[in-house]
Amino acid sequence: MIPLSSYLSIVLIAVLFSYTSSAVYSTTTHEHNFLQCLYTHSHNSTSISTLVFTKTNSSYSSILQFSTQNLRFATNKTPKPLVIITPQEVSHIQTIIACSRNHGLQVRIRSGGHDFEGRSYVSEVPFVIIDLTYFREIKIDVENRSAWVQSGATMGEVYYKISRKSRNLGFPGGVCPTIGVGGHISGGGYGTVVRKFGLAADNVIDAQIIDVKGRLLDREAMGEDLFWAIRGGGGASFGVIISWKIKLVQVPSIVTVFNVPKTLEQNLTKLVHKWQYVASKIDENMYIGVILQRVNSKLNSKSTTVQALFQSLFLGGIEKLIPLMQEKFPELGLVREDCIEMSWIESVLNLYGFPKGESHEVLLNRTQASKDIFKVKSDFVKVPIPEIGLQGIWPMFYEDGAKDAFMYLFPYGGIMDSISESEIPFPHRYGNLYQILYSAHWHKVEKMKFNWIRKLYSYMEPFVSKSPRGAYINYRDLDIGVNNINGYTSYKQASVWGVKYFKNNFKRLAKVKTRVDPLNFFRNEQSIPSHFTKRGK
Repeated sequence: MIPLSSYLSIVLIAVLFSYTSSAVYSTTTHEHNFLQCLYTHSHNSTSISTLVFTKTNSSYSSILQFSTQNLRFATNKTPKPLVIITPQEVSHIQTIIACSRNHGLQVRIRSGGHDFEGRSYVSEVPFVIIDLTYFREIKIDVENRSAWVQSGATMGEVYYKISRKSRNLGFPGGVCPTIGVGGHISGGGYGTVVRKFGLAADNVIDAQIIDVKGRLLDREAMGEDLFWAIRGGGGASFGVIISWKIKLVQVPSIVTVFNVPKTLEQNLTKLVHKWQYVASKIDENMYIGVILQRVNSKLNSKSTTVQALFQSLFLGGIEKLIPLMQEKFPELGLVREDCIEMSWIESVLNLYGFPKGESHEVLLNRTQASKDIFKVKSDFVKVPIPEIGLQGIWPMFYEDGAKDAFMYLFPYGGIMDSISESEIPFPHRYGNLYQILYSAHWHKVEKMKFNWIRKLYSYMEPFVSKSPRGAYINYRDLDIGVNNINGYTSYKQASVWGVKYFKNNFKRLAKVKTRVDPLNFFRNEQSIPSHFTKRGK
């Protein structure tokens, strides 16, 4: 006679085997049916077959990893797509959407792979990746100061192509050259000339999107509500954005940059405190950011200290910059020797940290020099943090978790103060002195790093925006709330994270979502929810 405990073990194993076998069968069936649909409905099944990568394909891993920018999502435990497709034509994407809908697969849309929580290439349910690597055409129209840019291009490629056409045109995008255009613009996108020209998304004048029905729509065809939503509301909630028509901005032939480091021993606390009163109020042609991090002490090689790197771009020459700084921020002690005059495109390389004399062609490199594991968070500051509040930050930078971590303080003001909160979904405008990026980095998964950045974030709560505590969608942070992985997510549940990113604009985003994608096909852990009720109700 079999003992009861043994019998129960046998039953449990049988149940688990049955469940596992069903899951594998279901996944395999999903993949088979999807591929059959894809090949059947493609006008040239031979050509698309060369763009389709399954797990049995020898190039699958290299294609997946190429644009995986956060190695936190490159482990064996990370869920992998059933299929990766690198479409070359609009019809390919239309077919992928139709077949994914018909066979119950989610899609992830990847342009540069810089989603900080990996949501452009990771899902907990069966999914496929639409990788826009081949959608990177850039057409510059110097006469009309505009450009059509496909979503798979990187910001570095955009800057490079603009610079080849004109020394006096630029675009107000981000500093990192490997960021994909699609994700960057659809989340807002800010850079060193944001105080002069606004966000990247503020400078979009048309777009092309493929919606859930497979229709290719431009601004006129999609309507102003959807055009509003994709400029800062996260485009992946509404469809596959193919391209953007952007407005190019006028930049002077000569700009000036400086990078001035100051440590705790050099009056760092008082300098950062004063910076809070200056950076958002100074001439809009001026950007002064601050990067806070732990560094080795120059006074004692065996010890460390906290450093603030004051980093600046001025749209003009040294002759105008020095008097401006002497008037507005004399405490920094800026001198001519700290400043370098250069072209705008050279400033792009300089402020990202490329070595002096680096060829402009480095901007065409779609991969970063090095990758690591990281976690980020964000905040907005409306009232200057008192000195005692700043002093409470510094000890945390001496903790083990702070190794390779930093805080980036990015000033707003200028034109950002004059743009309405509801102009586009990005709401963080008038009254915001600066934005904070918290970033912790490591090479092995360490709980200590997560604990450190969350501790710092918790400490900062009294000093940052409230009701809601603001956050930036392009610095995605799943800690602030998520949708249900499977099934329906209510507007109320999604609002937990949604109002932090979008404030009152979240309501309008949900209305647009309900109209254009009522059954919530385009979804992820922080996608805009549809008001459409649960099926059957």
